Amino acid sequence: MEALALERKAEQQKELKERIAQLKKERNAIILAHYYQRDEIQEVADFRGDSFLLAQKAASTDADVIVFCGVHFMGESAKILAPNKTVLIPDERAGCPMADMVNVDGLRALKKKHPNAKVVAYINTSAEVKSETDICCTSANAIKVINSVDSDEIIWVPDKNLGDYVSKFTDKKMIIWEGYCNTHDMLTVKEVEEMKAQYPNAQFVVHPECRPEVVKLGDFVGSTTAIIKYCRESDCQEFIVGTEDGTGYQLRLDSPNKQFHFATKYLVCPNMKVNNLKKVVKCLETNQPQIYVPPQVADKARASLERMLQVK
Repeated sequence: MEALALERKAEQQKELKERIAQLKKERNAIILAHYYQRDEIQEVADFRGDSFLLAQKAASTDADVIVFCGVHFMGESAKILAPNKTVLIPDERAGCPMADMVNVDGLRALKKKHPNAKVVAYINTSAEVKSETDICCTSANAIKVINSVDSDEIIWVPDKNLGDYVSKFTDKKMIIWEGYCNTHDMLTVKEVEEMKAQYPNAQFVVHPECRPEVVKLGDFVGSTTAIIKYCRESDCQEFIVGTEDGTGYQLRLDSPNKQFHFATKYLVCPNMKVNNLKKVVKCLETNQPQIYVPPQVADKARASLERMLQVK
């Protein structure tokens, strides 16, 4: 019975993938998928990447339609950087709790308190918050961005864990907002130590959105892309992974002979996982849901994102 169900599922997936390929041609569409998406989504994507890479792809694509398989703020960033494109998100309920932890009124109040500070916003923020920001960054380029800013005082929003990590690589005074990623922040020292005891030959690779005491245990600390690159190029054959479990798709693709153990089974972002192949088909068929950013917000936010893309 189970074998039959699996066979039926495989058949359905094949049909959905064929339909997606056909619709992409008809619409001149591309699919951008974040590394935290389900395997089936990453399989059909034209580009897989982290927030930074996907923002670059959105800004430079020749496609008329961008299907953004990620969470809402990522779709917004794509729309801001490619205002003349149609940007679709398979499920508009795919939010980001961390992005929701900072709001425009709170940020404006903090700017008043620190009038000489420049605002650096993690890309995991709403378009409105980006419009109140001097420059954006991702975990891949945060240290470079902070050090490129012409100010000794930085207001950092919204991730306190990444803020703490970045603060160790700069002399600037960091005023750090109290937000965090629900998924990464859940990982504890106890869980990592238990995994290290279980897999003594494994290296621990960790995302700086994890708590500072967890990050301290890392053999390698970096963004999702940096973790993938490190594991691919490392001589080590076994890794304990401290980031969202969707990353496993690319890790296994790059290094089929290496072993990857996720530090806990709870490293799953429920918002990233709401997208599926059926929803991708539906959004391509209906041209909905579309991402819309009001022009006055988009113009200000675009300046902040473009400054980030210019940092070398």
